[in-house]
Amino acid sequence: MQIKLIEIRDIGTNIQALAIKMSGERDEEFTFLSRAGFGNSELVYIIKILTQEAHYDPFEWRCRDPRTMFNAHRYIQQHFDELPAYAVVDVEYILGETDKPKTSEIWR
Repeated sequence: MQIKLIEIRDIGTNIQALAIKMSGERDEEFTFLSRAGFGNSELVYIIKILTQEAHYDPFEWRCRDPRTMFNAHRYIQQHFDELPAYAVVDVEYILGETDKPKTSEIWR
């Protein structure tokens, strides 16, 4: 498994999260994940640090406005390997609503 700290940004939103790629790197890890139902997949769990809400399926985010978490989660799943350890995932930028991505308010 691989873990990354992610700063999720959107309109007036700054969410600190953990992204965990659920892929076994050793035989024991693969067996463990397979028995939990993950098999050979490379799903990504997203955990909101503040609320401890966690999902591996982007469609499961049922918050007040799922736009931010749904789009951020899908982007993180599709680009996990290329994201740096302290990534900023800007939903407005992903959706083409802004010309440049936001910078971190935490990581300098």
